[in-house]
Amino acid sequence: MIPLRDTIPSSSYPFVTVGLITLNVLAFFYELSLGRELELFIFRYGAVPLRFFAADVSIVERFFPLFTSMFLHGGWVHLLGNMLYLWIFGDNIEDRLGHARFLLFYLLCGLAAALAQIYLNPTSRIPMVGASGAIAGVLGGYLLLFPHSRVLALVPVFFFLHFIEIPAFVFLIFWFLMQFLSGAASIAPTQETVGGVAWWAHIGGFVSGLALAYVFPKRKRQVWSW
Repeated sequence: MIPLRDTIPSSSYPFVTVGLITLNVLAFFYELSLGRELELFIFRYGAVPLRFFAADVSIVERFFPLFTSMFLHGGWVHLLGNMLYLWIFGDNIEDRLGHARFLLFYLLCGLAAALAQIYLNPTSRIPMVGASGAIAGVLGGYLLLFPHSRVLALVPVFFFLHFIEIPAFVFLIFWFLMQFLSGAASIAPTQETVGGVAWWAHIGGFVSGLALAYVFPKRKRQVWSW
């Protein structure tokens, strides 16, 4: 299923959501410009589980890549898929939490997602990159805050694509179950690079989004009258 839009309008402009999308796109174009230096760049700024636990790295070297890795992507499909989900679901979370709190929410979800993957696969030398963990947190928050919303999705049915409006809670629970089953089916958690998907980062991000959306203060939704 490919989401296209939701049915909840925002009452404010999603400055942070647009800013995050812009940063991700700019970072990806910078990656494309690196040529042969890209591999070293990804290793330096991606989240490497083995490096996180190394005794000879500084606090900055240990934690800084957990944040920079959120803005790096392994390809066009990786980038565009993540930005589509962020655009559809992020604006509503930003509307409810407020701009500053949403930015903090997003970064904390991404951090929790990376830590979940790192602790489940501590010996991996493969850099983990992508906004998927943070965006999974956005999906978890959306499930809690907008369970009665609906999502227009492109769904393959008998080799044909159909536009179907699905309850948001059905779409998001299905998404989470797919991540969980994929993670459980893997012999060991893999990393979200060109060679694999960090299923456990998705799961960790989603659960952290649920928890943070519950405890974060919310703004009252504006009701427009004429």
